[in-house]
Amino acid sequence: MAEPALAPKDVVRAGLCIGCGACGPGKGALVWDEIGFLKPSGKWAEKASAGFSRICPFSPEARNEDEIAAERFPLPAERDALIGSFESAYVGHVAEGDVRAQGSSGGMVSWVAAELLRRGLADGVAHVAPADPQADGRFFGYRISRTVEEIGQGAKSRYYPVELSGVLAEIRTTPGRYAVVGVPCFIKAVNLLRAREPLLKERIAYTLGLFCGHMKSARMVDSFAWQLGAPMDQVRAVEYRRKDPGRPANWYTAHLTLADGSARWQDWWHLVDGDWGAGFFQNSPCNYCDDVVAETADIAFGDAWVEPYSSDGRGTNVVIVRAPELQGIVGEAVAAERLALKPVDAAFIAETQAAGFRQRREGLAYRLRIGPPRLPLRKRVAPGGYELTLRRKLVYRSRKWISALSHRLARASRRSGWHALYLKWAKAALRTYEGFAYLRGPVGKLMQRIEGPQRQP
Repeated sequence: MAEPALAPKDVVRAGLCIGCGACGPGKGALVWDEIGFLKPSGKWAEKASAGFSRICPFSPEARNEDEIAAERFPLPAERDALIGSFESAYVGHVAEGDVRAQGSSGGMVSWVAAELLRRGLADGVAHVAPADPQADGRFFGYRISRTVEEIGQGAKSRYYPVELSGVLAEIRTTPGRYAVVGVPCFIKAVNLLRAREPLLKERIAYTLGLFCGHMKSARMVDSFAWQLGAPMDQVRAVEYRRKDPGRPANWYTAHLTLADGSARWQDWWHLVDGDWGAGFFQNSPCNYCDDVVAETADIAFGDAWVEPYSSDGRGTNVVIVRAPELQGIVGEAVAAERLALKPVDAAFIAETQAAGFRQRREGLAYRLRIGPPRLPLRKRVAPGGYELTLRRKLVYRSRKWISALSHRLARASRRSGWHALYLKWAKAALRTYEGFAYLRGPVGKLMQRIEGPQRQP
């Protein structure tokens, strides 16, 4: 018997709504919830339908990444269990102009998006760019850029909730060919929509994927402000990864610009919640995602988190090309020395994202066993983790615990104005996590006695 149709509210209640906006009827369909995520609202969020059940990226009725990729890329040059189907893979950066300098990594996302416009292959690119918090009520949002200059304004990483409903509505009403940039679950949602709406299939010509560790709440910006002594109502711009060519690329710096033009900044490792992998402010569905490298995108981009590239403060990308047409474009640019890219294999790409793959394979299997979501998921990873050491189990449990409690403590701190409530808890939680993950401090010494030194998280 077929499963009953779902409504957006069902996915929200199950803790599986990523807030992508693919199901939304138009701009403004999603609103902020109390912990800083965008969620469906209004009467449409209550309406169950087979259509929604098949386009929500976390719906048990939706096709998984392997099924989508098999349709999108039926004859791939290569197929890998971790990175999916692909024509080629590279490590390197943009060589022409200042594109590399303007991005948080090697500049490849902006370059490919701009090249599609330059060649007339796309009339617009849907991507994330800074917004005016005074006018828009948010620091970032999706928009459609139609010039190379506008593309450049959207460079750099944005770890902030955004949603697609507005740009999808514009694509539906404005003829043309479009490219969409997004994290894996957003690109999956776009592909599920394309399969159901012939108009979107015709108009969305390209998908550009971003490797993803997990998505953060808007409350992360509040945490930056609390720690940097900046009143939130005075914050006008946020940078999560301010670039410094003189320092390693993986030395992140959080940077806030205030209304009076002044700035506050701090390196992530000095922040009480500055370890990305610990899971502070993580969106709940990210606990049940198994796609690290945007396996359904025509081309996907990440950071080269291995030496010597991670020490190069100028930034370096890894690139997975899946669509033959884009392989031709990239190959021509490499031959013309517009791009400084070196071919690599799937194992190299996987190594650059090793921690992410452990979290989304080994860790996912364990989470599915100890705490499955309320809705049955069709994941490519089976519940398991029986063979894990105590330390690995504690790493995965502490990430989920930190993720959940960071939302609650930040909400309480925001309501009460007592920011130390969250900050003191976060500092203690991070120390405990680092004991399990990196064998630091008293917790780390205890784990070494129990199990001895082991791999990093």
